[in-house]
Amino acid sequence: MTKSPITVVGGGLAGSECAYQLAQLGHSVVLYEMRPNQMTPAHKTADLAELVCSNSFGSTTDYSAPGQLKWEAEQLGSLILQMAKIAAVPAGMALGVDRELFARSITEALSRHPRIEIRHDVVTSLEQIPRPAVICTGPLTDSVLAQSLRDHFDGEFLYFFDAIAPIVDADTVNSYIAYKADRFGKGNRDYYNCPLDREQYYALMGEIAAARKIEAKEFEKNTPYFSGCMPIEAILESGVETLRFGPMSPKGLQDPRTGKGAYAVVQLRQDNKQGTAFNMVGFQTKMAYGEQTRIFRMIPGLERAEFLKLGSIHRNLYIQTPKKLSDVLASKKDPLLFFAGQITGVEGYFESTCIGLLVAHFLDDQLHGRSICKPPRASALGSLLNAITEDNEYFQPTNINFGLMPKVEGFTAKKHAARELKRAMQLQNAKAALLAWNAPEQPIPLSLI
Repeated sequence: MTKSPITVVGGGLAGSECAYQLAQLGHSVVLYEMRPNQMTPAHKTADLAELVCSNSFGSTTDYSAPGQLKWEAEQLGSLILQMAKIAAVPAGMALGVDRELFARSITEALSRHPRIEIRHDVVTSLEQIPRPAVICTGPLTDSVLAQSLRDHFDGEFLYFFDAIAPIVDADTVNSYIAYKADRFGKGNRDYYNCPLDREQYYALMGEIAAARKIEAKEFEKNTPYFSGCMPIEAILESGVETLRFGPMSPKGLQDPRTGKGAYAVVQLRQDNKQGTAFNMVGFQTKMAYGEQTRIFRMIPGLERAEFLKLGSIHRNLYIQTPKKLSDVLASKKDPLLFFAGQITGVEGYFESTCIGLLVAHFLDDQLHGRSICKPPRASALGSLLNAITEDNEYFQPTNINFGLMPKVEGFTAKKHAARELKRAMQLQNAKAALLAWNAPEQPIPLSLI
């Protein structure tokens, strides 16, 4: 075990949680936060863990994937969760907080901790950071440090205006309409194809054009789109037929049941290895959430679709984690340089928090010379970690959802009751696995690993 302090760069949710967990594990920590010496375009204060978008940490229900993630983090003593509950405001089944009280409480807790030193300095290079270290700087990383990160990762460090496509629960795709096929009969019929006739296509385009959009914040307006993730609204501006010759092209596709093609096709590509989630190919969007649900259910085959994640667009910066980091989120070039939070490819306040929590435990294991103990795959924590580290050619940020959790065998029915039972079993398995993992003297059943 090293006697040197551990450096944590970034005082957001992931950095604050990581610093706290490391200190609780007995390590000395130096936590760098550049504010107030250098402010970001979004932050207003110098407080740690300041929330700049929503004030909600999402669902706390015991029947949801986000609720399960919070339950697991609570078992591991999450500081962010403790303080969020103290600062909670009425928000229905979600965990909403008073932003100022929440950030102030986190700042006070870390400032008082005897093993944490907070430095309000700008870190501009990985070379100036002593190891071991954890980088938790998020989407608003200082531009000079971002360049240092890009150099470290051989230029494969993503920084752009990111648009994300919706993800559909596979059980809710109407397979009597949507059919499985690949273009020109190549491949293994991996894609669902939702066929539209001319009238349906033009109706869909009209609704997309007229839908309410989420406009970019002032500091985001000069950030370019990633060329491979243009939102459908931007493509549609080139002409009403543009999408039909792009991501909605029917070329090479015939319904195997009729032998006929369609005027346009919406393809759904498998989003995880288990086939429980499919993303809408080319349907990155900045439409408001309510508009997305209404409009996308106009697509034949998606009339009753449940969306595990809706499309979004925002300024982003993240690492190609499956290619550049190990399965415990350390740089493949530097095993004492870890990364946590949104920069690793997770979406959402609490998802970022949990990655900071996990990395603290991974680093503690490493510094004590132990084999690093990852959370079991069946848990929500393990599922989230797996989602950002497993080999994935189409890697994009994700939040926790049932599609990331291991498939439960024996559930093929697509009725609502069957889906609810399947999800209940996923949650039951997750709880059992997490409790066994958190009590090392109890062996984890192989079925839950």
